[in-house]
Amino acid sequence: MEIGKLKAELLEKYIFNNLSSNREEVIVKGGTGLDNAVLDFGGDLIVASTDPITGASKNIGSLAINVSVNDVSCQCADPVGVLMTVLIPPSATIDDLKEIIDYANRTATKLNVDIVGGHTEITDAVNKILISTTVLGRVNKDIRPDIKSIKPGDVIAVSKYIGIEGTSIIAHDKSNVREVLNEEELKLALSLSDEISVLKESRIASKYGVKHMHDITEGGLYGALWETGVAIDYGLATYYDDIPVLDVTKKVSKFYGIDPMRLISSGSMLMIFDKDKFNEFKKETENEGIKVTKIGEVVKENKTVVVFNDKTLTLSEPGSDELYKIID
Repeated sequence: MEIGKLKAELLEKYIFNNLSSNREEVIVKGGTGLDNAVLDFGGDLIVASTDPITGASKNIGSLAINVSVNDVSCQCADPVGVLMTVLIPPSATIDDLKEIIDYANRTATKLNVDIVGGHTEITDAVNKILISTTVLGRVNKDIRPDIKSIKPGDVIAVSKYIGIEGTSIIAHDKSNVREVLNEEELKLALSLSDEISVLKESRIASKYGVKHMHDITEGGLYGALWETGVAIDYGLATYYDDIPVLDVTKKVSKFYGIDPMRLISSGSMLMIFDKDKFNEFKKETENEGIKVTKIGEVVKENKTVVVFNDKTLTLSEPGSDELYKIID
């Protein structure tokens, strides 16, 4: 099978179609374009999400916490606890483990979420350290995004810049990146690991009736747009020239021959707002130092497109993330 996310058709056929649903507390289950399960325990809703770290080898303790917290942020949830599984090959050292836990704990403290348990095991079933985290969060049902309220004309926006996680991983893991980035650019690329959380913009979005959020992870922006189209059952029209990409990301992408639009992009949140609410959200978010960019709108025709000056690209299900082309 191809490295990366399992294809949506296979997910539906072999996983989703073979899972039963019996509990009335379960109001949202995982699905294509949906990052979380949502459980109703008779008060606040419980939001759960799980994710592995497979593409990076440096800074993975911090990434492991951020990526799962980002997923529950898509439901405007406040992260409460993290379960963390660490599988370690015999070739690793105790110092490797200590570094992972140090970074994980530092990030969890910053996000005000507790690491409440997990599992740590040395095993020859893996050839590099593998981390999987599960986050449990809580959200008031009145502020959770209402995907059913989405309509044509709603604004599609992203926070920060596309490709920042991929750029950070490449800067940390690929020594030959110095052939294309000068010292100042490399410093910026390395610092992008501090921009992976989308919790802050999620909390602001919850005040302005955000209708849907999707953390831009494997498959990059194009993958997230396609998945969102599947989830909302409407089309999305976005405009290439409006998509925010840092110069260092453009340089790295050109050097390695990869497409930044298909590069893993945790740290950037894809969001859908009523157009009247979006401007209020944008103003507060940018007052807090977080860039927000409108890149398109929801359309009635049920297909997802990216508009260039002289052509239109219709998006299909994404393949492997561009990162896997260059990371061992």
